[in-house]
This record gives sequence, structure tokens and C-alpha cells, in this order.
Amino acid sequence: MSDILFDTSVYISALRRGDDEILVLRRTVRSGDRATRPLWLSAVVLEELYAGAEDTKARRVFMRMEREFEKLDRLLVPNQADWSLTGQVLARIGAKYGFEEIGRSRMTNDALIAISAARNGFTVLTKNASDLARIAEFRPFHWEEI
Repeated sequence: MSDILFDTSVYISALRRGDDEILVLRRTVRSGDRATRPLWLSAVVLEELYAGAEDTKARRVFMRMEREFEKLDRLLVPNQADWSLTGQVLARIGAKYGFEEIGRSRMTNDALIAISAARNGFTVLTKNASDLARIAEFRPFHWEEI
């Protein structure tokens, strides 16, 4: 059973619904198989949340999340190999589907999340399966749409 990592779409969806509960989940989460597993935060997800923060309140929440995940030693940061493999995977996706169609720059963050999660054997939970499915064609990893 692998540890869990939410992609940005999970946090954004919860925020749009006014569901602040997801923001206080720090230690464990139940996934589709109902098992309780440790929850991690990707530095890439954190960057996307900060970039989209429209007010001071949201930024404070994200800062608190960052500190708490750091204290738990559950902040996943892509390393050099993740970046390199991301470029290789995006090139292969572009060759198969056409660079214009895939929006390579749009997929970079999703690929970094997926590849760094795969390196650690984590399962990525998402609300946006299309890009992750395409990435998984070229770099298999565990993911679930929720």
C-alpha cells in the first residue's frame, strides 16, 4: 500500500466547494481502497497553490500547510533526475500527440508531480485524469481519479 499525494486539482476543487477540511488533512487519508495511508505534499503542488492564491488568507493557509508538511518530513521535492525524466517524457508525448496539442508547458508540472511520486512509489489522487493518463503511458505510476 503506497503513500498518497494529492495533485493540485484536489485542493482547488475542495477550495471551490468551500471544503476547508481537505486543507487540514496532514497525517493520513483514506483512498478508494478505504485504507488509511500517509499523505504527502508536493512542492510542485505548493507552487501551483501559491501562484493561484488570490488573497492573503489563502496564502496564509498554504504557508501553514507548507510548515506542517515540512515538520512531518512529508514534503516531496522533485530532484534533478525527476526534471530530466520529465523532459524526456514530455518529448515522447509531444512526438506521439503533437507538441501543439499537448500544451507541453501546461503538462510540465503534472509530469513533475507524477514522476517524483513514481520515484517514491506514491499514489497520486486527482480530479483531472486526462493529463496523468497520458503521462502514465510513458512513465507508469499509480494514480486514481477521485
